[in-house]
Amino acid sequence: MQAKVIFDQRLCWQDLLAVADGATLDISEERWQRMARARSAVIDMVERGERAYGITTGLGDLCNHLLAPAELAEMSRGTILNHACGVGPVLERRQVRAIMAAAIANYSHGYSGISPDIVTALLAMLNNGVTPQVPEQGSVGYLTHMAHIALPLLGVGEVEYQGQLIPATEAFQQADIQVPEIGPKDGLSLVNGTPCMTGLACLVAADSEHLLGWSDLSAALSFEACGGQLAALGAANLALKASPQVSLVGRRLRGFLKDSRWLESRQGQRTQDALSLRSIPQIQGACRQQWQHFSELVNRELNAATDNPLILEEDGGYRVVSQANPHGESLALASDGLAPALAELTSAGERRTYRLLNPQISGLPGYLTDEGGISSGLMIVQYVSASLSAENRRHAQPVSVDNYVTSGLQEDHLSFGTSAVLRLFKQQSNLQKVLAIELMCAAQAFDFIAADHPQDKHLFSRGGQLLWQRIRQHIPHYTRERWVAKDIQQLDALLADPEVLQALEHQAGIGDTEHV
Repeated sequence: MQAKVIFDQRLCWQDLLAVADGATLDISEERWQRMARARSAVIDMVERGERAYGITTGLGDLCNHLLAPAELAEMSRGTILNHACGVGPVLERRQVRAIMAAAIANYSHGYSGISPDIVTALLAMLNNGVTPQVPEQGSVGYLTHMAHIALPLLGVGEVEYQGQLIPATEAFQQADIQVPEIGPKDGLSLVNGTPCMTGLACLVAADSEHLLGWSDLSAALSFEACGGQLAALGAANLALKASPQVSLVGRRLRGFLKDSRWLESRQGQRTQDALSLRSIPQIQGACRQQWQHFSELVNRELNAATDNPLILEEDGGYRVVSQANPHGESLALASDGLAPALAELTSAGERRTYRLLNPQISGLPGYLTDEGGISSGLMIVQYVSASLSAENRRHAQPVSVDNYVTSGLQEDHLSFGTSAVLRLFKQQSNLQKVLAIELMCAAQAFDFIAADHPQDKHLFSRGGQLLWQRIRQHIPHYTRERWVAKDIQQLDALLADPEVLQALEHQAGIGDTEHV
């Protein structure tokens, strides 16, 4: 039975994630009633000829141009058509569904004044798997992406439906969706607000949490392979950092690494490890702090009314307020805070990989090959890791400080919130590949360590043994007979599967630990 999400009270990013991944969506009766009342207020303003931005006037620097009632529907239609000018590759289906769900959440607060018939059509598109084609590039905030999502409501453009690209009108007919009538303010509401960056950010929150979990496991496997000094992971000293997230990472590492006879044999051989090993809790705990801040702001934005103007119900009547809730500064800044954290996780993974490959540091065969001289082993995978790490550092530069002037000086401070969120997807992809490379090298190191202790069948920690075995189920011990790219792809796919992470955490005894 397909899961269903109902927009009723307070929403969270997990609700949007469920819809993006295929759950059906509905709206509570109370929210439908609020939308209907706000829509009635819009129609009343039109009939009275009241001046209200975007309802009876033009947009942007045309805000003082009063339109005749007969022109308002045409303005709405024209707004969608002339805002749908995005370029570049199209967003993934999951990303578009998240944006659509966030838009419906925004309208369902009942402050937009959009026609409920349009929200009904958007809901039907989501629940029937009709997905607009939305170009990735072209937004200084949100307008172009939202306009492309609205195009099918005009019977324009192509959509993905049942695995095929077909005209929107054909998909609506097959899915039995009624094309809604576009009226006053509808066009503006359809392109306005922060749903684009908010929907995308919900996915980033989910994917980042997943990668934080894998970062802990990957770091733990390298720590064990390198014979790390466990004192640095002690609960008492980590508690003095006064960070719940740092302590959480320490608990997870200790739980993963417990009962390792290999680590026990390595204690006291060094006074302390290099920072890429010794400071795993501090680095990854700090990154969790940034993720938690990002997620909190995503939830806040998801529950905000971000249209302009807003239709406020007061004393039995309505007041129209022109304001700037659609400005995406909060999510732009939050994204600029998460980007360095993703870059740091990537950098730390690359540094641990380097230590595993360097025989002067690891004490293992150089570049983890048993054919030194003939083969350079896994030397070049670290080059790949370094390249991806460098790219993530470039992506960590702030986006929110970019600024341009648009719309005849009316829109003269831009958030670039959607751009700020979109680059996080690229960072996450790079981070996942760097972790895949680290796991490949750590598993290769385990092979050599185990070969030197053939009589000890319980040499490694339970967590290390489980993860090592899982990796070997997907790729064998590396030899020069095999090209490496396919191995990276195999492990990249393994890391993408949330069920694998959950199973490993549970089996290693850290599955019940909450991800703060």
